[in-house]
Amino acid sequence: MTNRSDQQEHGPREAAPLRRMCWIFPDRESTRTTEMWRYFFWDLYEEIAGELGLSWCRHSPDAVTVDASDPARPVVYVDEEPVTPQDTLFVTALYSLPYQSMDIFNQYSLYTVLEQAGFYLPFPPYVSLIGNDKVATVLHLADSPVPPIPSIRIGTGRDVAKHQYEVALDRLTYPAIVKPAGWCGGGGINLARGPEDIRGLASLAQGGDTTLVAQPYLGDGTVDYRVYVVNGEPYAVMRRVPEAGSPVANASRGGTMEFPPVPPELAEATAYFAEKLRIPFFCVDFLYDGEKYWFSELEPDGVIAPDFTDPDRSLQRDIVRARFTAYRDAHAKWLANGTPSAPAHLMSPLPHRAPTSAPRSETR
Repeated sequence: MTNRSDQQEHGPREAAPLRRMCWIFPDRESTRTTEMWRYFFWDLYEEIAGELGLSWCRHSPDAVTVDASDPARPVVYVDEEPVTPQDTLFVTALYSLPYQSMDIFNQYSLYTVLEQAGFYLPFPPYVSLIGNDKVATVLHLADSPVPPIPSIRIGTGRDVAKHQYEVALDRLTYPAIVKPAGWCGGGGINLARGPEDIRGLASLAQGGDTTLVAQPYLGDGTVDYRVYVVNGEPYAVMRRVPEAGSPVANASRGGTMEFPPVPPELAEATAYFAEKLRIPFFCVDFLYDGEKYWFSELEPDGVIAPDFTDPDRSLQRDIVRARFTAYRDAHAKWLANGTPSAPAHLMSPLPHRAPTSAPRSETR
């Protein structure tokens, strides 16, 4: 661990460099899902981080303890081990699948605490919220050069049977896609062929207070493109093709994956997203209906999927390595400049404090 007395003596300019990346992830996975995700990407993340001389860890929000007895010099622990803004960065995506719903507030509040405590976050809490809610995404990026899919946000609660949301459905065409506003992986996506289908889906969503998004269906065979953006440049693309008869291209719903060159139109649009977000890594999802592209979703912590036709998983390794290198370089620049994690226009109302002095010593 970092020698805190040395940090206090010499100050932040001689502080230890980045040594670990820590994902804050709700610990709610089943045994089967845990093993699947480990094979899919977690183990690879740890391996690539090791190649870059970094340790990698994944913890639930409750593993982090913050001693703010002296607010000017907070001390943060991960599983009882002290960590500092100099040696640790946290990846703080907001995860909100049904079995993670009880963690949502703890996730978001912890991310904000870490930001205020002076840690570098590759995407700060505000960006995580924009990426999590699909209508927030569309509104924030409304002037995208690739047009956003028209979207309607439907809240579902105790009065859902009053159908008050139908005031916004006049311009919705059918069939329509109805899906949760904040889930991922293609979960919960359904095809509604009329208002009555939406009423049924809304009543089911009521059971979990799940906010819905309704969008026009772009047609059978609509293809999904995920562009991986590293340091503002389109690094690679994953093309997902839906299974016959499915409205969803995600692999979890039977879609197939391939990795072609980045389409020129999407490569050109990347500059817009990079300027709006200004973070080291993110994914942008687009849909192609056979004639034109549509902007679909923003994924600050988008899955870097493996190419299963390549036993060495070379492209996946390459993208992960580029992502982690971008994080490391951005952290070093941030630490040197004492600047916030996010540009001013993405800052939360509370001021972010980058580390200006070494954390205080603690008595344990």
